[in-house]
Amino acid sequence: MRAIWNGAIGFGLVNIPIKIYSAVETSKLDLDMLDKTDLSNIRLKRVNEKTGKEVKWENIVKGFLKEDQYIVLEEEDFEAAMPEKNKILSIDQFVNEIEIDSIYFEVPYYIEPQKNGENAYRLLLSALEDTHMAGIGTFVLRDQEVLGVIRPFNNEILVFNRLRFHEEIRDYSDLKLPSQKAPKPAELKMAKSLINQLSQEFDPTVYQDTYSAALLKIIDKKARGKNTRTKRSVPEKRGKVIDLMAQLRASLQGTSSKKAAVWH
Repeated sequence: MRAIWNGAIGFGLVNIPIKIYSAVETSKLDLDMLDKTDLSNIRLKRVNEKTGKEVKWENIVKGFLKEDQYIVLEEEDFEAAMPEKNKILSIDQFVNEIEIDSIYFEVPYYIEPQKNGENAYRLLLSALEDTHMAGIGTFVLRDQEVLGVIRPFNNEILVFNRLRFHEEIRDYSDLKLPSQKAPKPAELKMAKSLINQLSQEFDPTVYQDTYSAALLKIIDKKARGKNTRTKRSVPEKRGKVIDLMAQLRASLQGTSSKKAAVWH
């Protein structure tokens, strides 16, 4: 793996030299855009809006539009904005991870200790495990301040989970939500029974990217010249829910067989 950031974790007066790596990779198939006429690759070019000519990377700069005028920023400008955050992932506070709502979570990254940082790394990992806490901190990644949580993973590595800033969470007050009227007690009891019947210990290995796998099978068939046309299933038309209890009962009766099919 290739590190995407080199620096240090600021833990009180202790600095832990680290490298950060992406912890995930996409399972989405890598599809190229082609010209339908001859299946040639479509290339995206960086083009000058005025001249229509392609611009080389060395001639590209970054700028901010302010009052109809672009202010060009140099590398030293980014470093001058927050020089300490360019190299330090500063832990500002420790929190119980369950207090962080999942809506704030974004991308996970692996944290690797660098030379002479192993002991301090192990100390932070063990302390977080024993206290069941997580560290909240920020650093600068690719000219952008990143907020995240540092936590143990599998009892052997520290993970930095990128978090969304609070201002990035959109307001939902203009959405048409159901009234606050409480559900009928019998329906609520039945719904809880359905939840309990389907309850399992979470096993992420059970879930696979079935769509990409099915698409890959179609690609393999087409490569062998086989027919891949199938009859499209027509989605069931859903009307008004007339009897919730009847639907809940039917769901409870059908969960046992479905549960066995999914988990075994």
